[in-house]
Amino acid sequence: MPSALQNVPLREQLRIDRLPLRLLTLFLGLTGFGAGIGLILRAGLGAAPWDVLSVAIAGRTGLSIGTITILTSFVVLLAWIPLRQQLGIGTLANALWVGVSMDLTLHLVPPVEGLLPGIALLVAGLALNAVADAVYIGAQLGPGPRDGLMTGIHHRWGLPVGPVRAVIEVGVLAIGWMLGGPVGLGTVVYALGIGPIVHLVLLWVTIPVRRGAAPVPATAALAD
Repeated sequence: MPSALQNVPLREQLRIDRLPLRLLTLFLGLTGFGAGIGLILRAGLGAAPWDVLSVAIAGRTGLSIGTITILTSFVVLLAWIPLRQQLGIGTLANALWVGVSMDLTLHLVPPVEGLLPGIALLVAGLALNAVADAVYIGAQLGPGPRDGLMTGIHHRWGLPVGPVRAVIEVGVLAIGWMLGGPVGLGTVVYALGIGPIVHLVLLWVTIPVRRGAAPVPATAALAD
């Protein structure tokens, strides 16, 4: 998926065309993304790899899951330094806002009881998360911290994106599981369902960049 701001200095990113619209869709996308994660967690059937880790750390520290998500995002951003990745407007917004949206959702939505209600909430959370992910990516304001790590490794050492992502997420999932994070049906459903839904929705929500309006040509990037 094209990103208008891959490795562009932050001060130059304010020159991108239709910035107000992009900022609006960025906010809506990140809000829905965090809310979708919150619904998936409330389903009680497992979580995505990074959220398995966040839940595990939150349980051991007493901090909220959203707070751990924010702190983890900034730890991941430290790894961008040797990879020579440039922060995007969307990168910083992602690091700060997704965790807040998660905590708000977890505060407003109580856990469900029973398998069928859990599955229904899981499907709703996955659909919201995937659509919001596409909206966020479609704003083309820079990759999220975790996907920037993946693409940064790819560009720095020429390693294929797919295996890099797989190694990172399997490693994170393994650590989260060993620390007591929730691995289950939701983990599998998320892994299989997120990609196809995002790909389909992206065709309708991406805001195109006019030739010459962005500082550099677009390159590949994904949301967190």
